[in-house]
Amino acid sequence: MQNKLTIKDIAKKLGVSVSTVSRALKDHPDISEKTKALIRNFANEMNYRPNVLALSLRKQKSNTIGLIIPEIVHHFFSSVISGIEDLTYREGYNLIICQSNENQFRESTNLQTLIDHRVDGIIVSMSKSTTNFNHFKKAYDDGIPMVFFDRICDAVETDRVVMDDFEGGRLATEYLINKGCRNILHLAAAPNLLIGRNRRDGYIEALRQNNIPFRDKFILKCDTREEVLTMQNHILSLVPQIDAIFAVNDSTAIAVIQMLRRNGFRIPEDIRVIGFGDGPIATIVEPALTTIEQKGYDMGREAVRLLLQRLNNPNVPIDYQTRVFTPTIKVRDSA
Repeated sequence: MQNKLTIKDIAKKLGVSVSTVSRALKDHPDISEKTKALIRNFANEMNYRPNVLALSLRKQKSNTIGLIIPEIVHHFFSSVISGIEDLTYREGYNLIICQSNENQFRESTNLQTLIDHRVDGIIVSMSKSTTNFNHFKKAYDDGIPMVFFDRICDAVETDRVVMDDFEGGRLATEYLINKGCRNILHLAAAPNLLIGRNRRDGYIEALRQNNIPFRDKFILKCDTREEVLTMQNHILSLVPQIDAIFAVNDSTAIAVIQMLRRNGFRIPEDIRVIGFGDGPIATIVEPALTTIEQKGYDMGREAVRLLLQRLNNPNVPIDYQTRVFTPTIKVRDSA
């Protein structure tokens, strides 16, 4: 492997001092334009690239932000990435993206990898399987600036960007109630996920506000396409007792629509279905999915703003903030 050209190499080749090369490449006013041009042209011809790691060690700043998300191939998270990347690029930061793949061990490994690469701060959405928060507590205790979004960690005090999931769950359920539904099945997330608990609690609150009895059997832990298939017989056994389904996310809602239609049920005539997320697939499925809109791009940008506020003011005490986005309902044909 060819050794990388260094400032010392350039100085030796051109017969000038190392400090002259360094200042010329930084456009220092003490260096003449002729010398700057000579050094820059030579550096360009030799494909000189500065040692970013060495610079970051000297400056104690890498101008790099780390991001840990559960999935990259997911509309919500990909839209969050887009919002984060747009603003980090505009502000002169690089972005390193890690995928936990809904696995706590990988999440912990990702976090340590980002810290080892000396990122200035980290933006995180927790994995579904995370029940032990020691890796986040350690990073917090070590002074690593962190912003959590969507799936937050209550065990550490940080800046947060969230959707009002309680209101989203309440809004979805109330919409079904206003359509005349009284027996609504909720396909819920794992109870350790705060967003899942909040959407479930919003569902329960809408029932309470409308004097509809809550029944345990109408809440099932089922938040993936695979779980819909696994629980197909159980869901079908409840169908004669229900008139609507509120799914915790769009992929689950779409999977249940497809499963019900394969078994001869009409959507929405026999059963109304509503999801949560509003990804592109919501408009492609037949019938088009009524769902709660998540503002992933805007949430991503807000997470960066909160992190940069802290990075740009390291010596200023700033109270931790939680930015809450208000959900809206996208009415289509499934409900």
